[in-house]
Amino acid sequence: MEIDQLSIGPIQTNCYLAMCKRTHEAVVIDPGWDDPRVPSAIERRQASVKYIVNTHAHWDHIGGNAALSRLTGAPLAIHPEALPMLRAKGGAVAWDIPLEPSPEPGVLLEPGTELIVGDLRLKILYTPGHAPGHISLYEADKGIVFDGDVLFNRGIGRTDLPGGDMPTLMKSIREVLFALPDETVVLSGHGPRTTIGDERLMNPWLA
Repeated sequence: MEIDQLSIGPIQTNCYLAMCKRTHEAVVIDPGWDDPRVPSAIERRQASVKYIVNTHAHWDHIGGNAALSRLTGAPLAIHPEALPMLRAKGGAVAWDIPLEPSPEPGVLLEPGTELIVGDLRLKILYTPGHAPGHISLYEADKGIVFDGDVLFNRGIGRTDLPGGDMPTLMKSIREVLFALPDETVVLSGHGPRTTIGDERLMNPWLA
């Protein structure tokens, strides 16, 4: 798997281009802004984008959906419970942030299913608490989980926004993410990478 991590938008949200080395099929995860570095990475990799995935529908994770959809023709994939927030521009109006409306999803993600991208098998994990319909994507063979805004390097997702709930977030971390092997690399929506084992031992929010 080839991965580009691009920190984009007003609050530096991590957007990921994950590509199968053999087929060059790829997925773009959380295109939070219309940033030229995203199409540049696609072109440089000569990637064929098969899906655009939102881990959840906060504005800083969906802001580039429309532009990227036009560029690639790839369908948007999101959990059904995230649809109301997606259609409401992810709360951008409340923050006076100009945001182009997202296209409707072509794929509705259900927990336990997989997105097949070349040789990659991205399993959908249901990880709500930060936002309604939040999902993570786990590639078991590569030992990588893209977890949006659930678990960070020495941090956790905030729960003070509409639809957030701390007990639900903690359940998602302890029962879903912490069920993964300790060596699993965590690629989150903000900040640097970490591992499940490191966060289990060192995260001050989870002691």
